[in-house]
Amino acid sequence: MAELKTKRNEGDVKAFLNSIQDEQKRSDGFKLLDLMQKVTGFKPEMWGDSIVGFGSYHYKYESGREGDWFMVGFSPREQNLSLYAMPNLDSYSELLNDLGRHSTGKSCIYIRKLDDINIEVLKKLIRESVRKLFVQSS
Repeated sequence: MAELKTKRNEGDVKAFLNSIQDEQKRSDGFKLLDLMQKVTGFKPEMWGDSIVGFGSYHYKYESGREGDWFMVGFSPREQNLSLYAMPNLDSYSELLNDLGRHSTGKSCIYIRKLDDINIEVLKKLIRESVRKLFVQSS
């Protein structure tokens, strides 16, 4: 079974964010850092070389694959800000309808910039995602 490449590490979150060339993405990255830390109460940690994650949980699939992953996180990618770890996004459809301009993947939300979305709705999404993960892992 292949080992997961994206793992928690000792990388410096602020140094990573300061290395982002695009001024808007760098600024939004620091805003997300502050917002996610306040909403979750978890300290930020680097996962891989480009994801900032908050909290963690252990998962195990029926296939036997298991590992650790962050509860919520983000990555200021070249094209979008990627907001991660909101499992089963379909269950958040009402909140997503009120979020603002975004697109979604399997378990992530893509936005161009924070000004495009409703920050209060994002806070609710983060809180709800962390709450659901605590319920699932207990």
